[in-house]
Amino acid sequence: MAAHIGRRLRKGAATTAVAAAAVAALSASQAPGATVDDQGRQNTGDATSAPDTAADDSATGNSPYYTDLPPLNSPAPSPSAGSGEAGDRSAAEAGIPATVLDAYKKAEAALREKKAGCNLPWQLLAAIGKVESGQARGGRVTADGTTVTPILGPQLDGNGFALIRDTDNGAYDGNRMYDQAVGPMQFIPSTWSWAGRDGNGDGRKDPNNIYDAALAAGHYLCRFDWDLSEPGDLRKAILSYNNSTEYLNTVLSWLEYYRKGTHEIPDGTGALPEDRSDARPGVTPSAPGTTPPARPGTRPGKPSGSRPSPRPSAPGTGSPSAPPTTPPPSTPPTPTDTVHHLEDAGTGTLTAMAGHTFAERISTRAETEAGKAVAKVRIRFTIVGDTDTTFAGGESVATVTTDASGIAVAPALQAGEKTGAFAVQAAVAGRSVKGVPYKVTVTQRVADALTRVGEKELTCVAGGEFAEPVEVKATYGGEAAGKVAVTAKLVTSADDPAENDKGPYFKDADGKAIRTLTGLRTGPDGQLTLPKLYADGTAGTFLLRLTTAGGATLEVELTVEPAATPSPDPDPSADPDPSTDPDPSTDPSTEPSETPA
Repeated sequence: MAAHIGRRLRKGAATTAVAAAAVAALSASQAPGATVDDQGRQNTGDATSAPDTAADDSATGNSPYYTDLPPLNSPAPSPSAGSGEAGDRSAAEAGIPATVLDAYKKAEAALREKKAGCNLPWQLLAAIGKVESGQARGGRVTADGTTVTPILGPQLDGNGFALIRDTDNGAYDGNRMYDQAVGPMQFIPSTWSWAGRDGNGDGRKDPNNIYDAALAAGHYLCRFDWDLSEPGDLRKAILSYNNSTEYLNTVLSWLEYYRKGTHEIPDGTGALPEDRSDARPGVTPSAPGTTPPARPGTRPGKPSGSRPSPRPSAPGTGSPSAPPTTPPPSTPPTPTDTVHHLEDAGTGTLTAMAGHTFAERISTRAETEAGKAVAKVRIRFTIVGDTDTTFAGGESVATVTTDASGIAVAPALQAGEKTGAFAVQAAVAGRSVKGVPYKVTVTQRVADALTRVGEKELTCVAGGEFAEPVEVKATYGGEAAGKVAVTAKLVTSADDPAENDKGPYFKDADGKAIRTLTGLRTGPDGQLTLPKLYADGTAGTFLLRLTTAGGATLEVELTVEPAATPSPDPDPSADPDPSTDPDPSTDPSTEPSETPA
């Protein structure tokens, strides 16, 4: 026991130095010009301050975490490590279980495609996974990445931890009174409800699956358009996961360690962390997942049913008396506790054209049962349904705190390309109370004007092809209307919209003549160049009519000139050219015949 305490004291003394070295290394490698003071703090503007993160707005609810620091040896396996116990443990600490490592790398690849500007390194996921659960408790996962046993943090009952009452009816953590962090990346249920992802393609979002949890953690860290190659954004992202400076420094230490290199080890052979951030003198905290959740009102690590020793009786009163029975102090209600329901606060019609920003924003009011406004309550707005519409920053969830009048105004919605109706659900973060659903509609892109680009006449010889393409530009409200659907049709006349059966035509993929084109769309600049036009043998003036979604119409005149008439061949029976006739004075046939005397 003494040796264990001594080891922990030595590690504690080294924490600041190791963390400072890690931060310094990261600053040097990521942010030229950033400086680090003698305590390991970065001087990078706003990067030095932690975000104002409420417990139920962080990924973990600011739950306890492992504080073990990386080994001093190289993360790469060393032949000189030996085969003894110390060498085996060092290799286990340095390595990452195979399935867990695969999950981190797959998450990085997915984020590189979905949010390339985030620059998420898999080593950051590995660092957080190490600190949160010891890499899924040493890689104790099944073939599909699901933990062999659930990994649960202590219940967040406000007794030494944050107070987060049950938000999932015990669906994820088995606790119907308080929330607990769940799985290898330690998401609390209220965060997983919107941040959860399906990382292994089984159609489920399971916080106990390392593939799902790693992908969810990646998306969580990449929200708000953060660029994790920037030290300031990296710090903000880590602190939003668990708002603790010690947590930040521990994660940065492991991040720098894994960046130097690591190796794969078999599942289930990883070293288990030992030191927890909630360790206190006289209390031995259980590692996540090793004990059932504590009963409401008990502190994790404190024996259930313990009672204070009876106080001695006053002098001269005889035998000891029973201690006075006073009820434990109750936790004062928070503003969130007083909310009975939410009400719409005058939100107008939520409709916008695809690709445009909604002019109207959602406003929600938090009220008590008596209808009184409640300030300082976090309202979570969640986009629900088959849509690619998002809030600012590309997220499907936004959390806003109510003002003095109890109103929270959601960020502006940015319409995607999918048209149709969906919903935005307003709910109280950390409470299961009546929320408010809002119907939202995205309409197709339209144009109110269509003009031709260029003024050159469009002419062609019968049987030939038009040298100049037809180019047009669509606008809406005077601005370029990109991605607007356009139909091109060669019509009989200005008064007859029927498709013409002669004159100019387009060609389909098989080279056959067609006179109506659908599925055309303008480019981002609103411009569209039509395919090449050809002409049959009919000469004359023809009309090409273009129409857009929204009713804009343009008619373009096409002229087909007759083909040149070739000179006819000479007729052998015709008289020869007079210029080649023989001279009549010499032509015997022209001499008068002699008349007999």
